[in-house]
Amino acid sequence: MENNQNRTGLIVLSGGLDSTTLLYDRQEEIALAVTFDYGSKHNAQEIPCARLHCERLSIRHIVIELGFMNQYFRSNLLQSGGEIPMGGYNEQNMQSTVVPFRNGIMLSIAAGLAESYGLNKLFIANHFGDHAIYPDCRAEFIDPMSHAILHGTSNGVTIEAPYTHISKTEIARRGKELGIDYSETWSCYCGGDIHCGTCGTCVERKEAIRDAEIDDPTSYLH
Repeated sequence: MENNQNRTGLIVLSGGLDSTTLLYDRQEEIALAVTFDYGSKHNAQEIPCARLHCERLSIRHIVIELGFMNQYFRSNLLQSGGEIPMGGYNEQNMQSTVVPFRNGIMLSIAAGLAESYGLNKLFIANHFGDHAIYPDCRAEFIDPMSHAILHGTSNGVTIEAPYTHISKTEIARRGKELGIDYSETWSCYCGGDIHCGTCGTCVERKEAIRDAEIDDPTSYLH
């Protein structure tokens, strides 16, 4: 892969609000974006969003299938799981959507990709609002994982997780500054043709966009 001197990064890009904001935020450093199709109920909606933004920014985008997670892992976020919880985005309500060690698996693969292509930065858009719910979004996970990847790659790949200590609202404010059209991102865990508006991630999305004082461009069922 040909890179200019500044493009030494790879981003794990879902196509959601957070990772799309990070894509634009650090676009001058990103040479490659990877999206994982792991059998979530909303992968089919996220992936086209990820592809769209990479095409717009002329960043190479690849999709890697991780079907074994849907087949063997237990989570209501997966097609093989139960119903997506409605209501607030909190630990009690969203616990059933945890996909065991998802970021650990994805970061390990992304680190191998980065090393293969001579890239030494690995961007991920975990944020503070995820901490109570998802163990592999916390600094207590990201920091030692970065240390392990640094010492486990021949070119010293490091994790860049700039949103770890900020809220989704602050991410949306950054997106507003960058002029991102959030109607071209996907959050709803239920899948479907448009956002349901009532699941935990839709509620969180609505609140973040509202508190960032953005006119919400998203179409919702409710």
